[in-house]
Amino acid sequence: MKNMIKDIKLASGGAERIEWARRFMPVLGLIREEYEKEKPLKGINIAACLHVTVETANLIKTLKAGGARIALTGSNPLSTQDGVAAALSKEGIHVYAFRGQDEKEYYECIRAALEIKPNVVLDDGADTIATIHSRYSGLIPDIMGACEETTTGVIRLRAMANDGALMFPLIAVNDAETKMMFDNRYGTGQSTLHGVLNATNMLFAGKIVVVIGYGWCGRGIAMRARGAGSNVIVVEAHPRKALEAVMDGYRVMPMRDAARVGDLFITATGDFKVIREEHFKLMNDQAIMCNSGHFNVEIDIPALKKASRKVSTIREDVEEYLMKDGRRLYLLAEGRLVNLAAAFGHPPEVMDMSFANQALCVRHIVEDSSRMDNIVYTVPPEIDDRVARLKLKSMGVRIEKLTKEQKKYLNSWDMGT
Repeated sequence: MKNMIKDIKLASGGAERIEWARRFMPVLGLIREEYEKEKPLKGINIAACLHVTVETANLIKTLKAGGARIALTGSNPLSTQDGVAAALSKEGIHVYAFRGQDEKEYYECIRAALEIKPNVVLDDGADTIATIHSRYSGLIPDIMGACEETTTGVIRLRAMANDGALMFPLIAVNDAETKMMFDNRYGTGQSTLHGVLNATNMLFAGKIVVVIGYGWCGRGIAMRARGAGSNVIVVEAHPRKALEAVMDGYRVMPMRDAARVGDLFITATGDFKVIREEHFKLMNDQAIMCNSGHFNVEIDIPALKKASRKVSTIREDVEEYLMKDGRRLYLLAEGRLVNLAAAFGHPPEVMDMSFANQALCVRHIVEDSSRMDNIVYTVPPEIDDRVARLKLKSMGVRIEKLTKEQKKYLNSWDMGT
């Protein structure tokens, strides 16, 4: 099928930005050199549903260097960088992604990408894998396995596996320590504030910022908001995570209490309707809401519309909801991923590790799928450790080495104290 992109004329600008990002992704660069020599993915068809950004482009080029044939579609209607899509299209990648898709176009692009008849699937949010299982089950016999990039997708796919519905092996790339602890924390933390600043130019210092969810993404957002001078409140339903937030120095309270005092609300839970009608009623005039979870369901937008008497776009990526009592509530980026819709997403330095994991896990699936079951696997520790060592090396950091005696001590039970 013909590529579905915004404008091929944007390719040169996209290519320049892809090259800039490449210079800050040394681990992926080393893997690309390896793949160019060994061609471990020769003859493999890959369908990738990912955020079409400059960082993703460098992953796609690495997989292509390994011999793969690739179809790429966007995993969020507002995260595609059209210049990047055009540049990849010009390099022979099948690209079905453009910014501003409606829901129908979004799924049309996923279906177009599946025409490549994939042997491996890369997903971000599990929409492509769910689509294969529900509508394109004829593709399943040729699929060796898949990788999932984000927390929301892993939650969905573990539910599928628990129900016995997952029909091919899956690696939860999101759960690799060199992805989750760095990409989710440092990447989401920085890029979320970047998105809010781009959309609003608000001052963080002195503001009350409510972070809903204290997983790795929430930790990063809270840390960066506090670093910018905000008073941070955490809303969390999990007792251990809530306790951690308290020990990290944040106020912790239910959403109903936080709604009364917050200036800015940021969701990062992967759950449904965490800000809803009962909370809108309690918010102060000019409260701002945004989302850094994968799907635009964390803020109950239909209920927000119902509670308002007028909705207007007052600047790019900012919608004003005039409530029936005269208060004004602001929603950023239509409730979609604010760090990608209103900014550039994660910096290449952290995506370097995330996408290095992706590239190595694709090879792992190709080489070992015959020994894998239809369950959700964690990233093999040797891959996670290799990514960490390569990253440290690229940063010029040397680490300690254990002696033989120390290794023996750590693996024995009879050496005493």
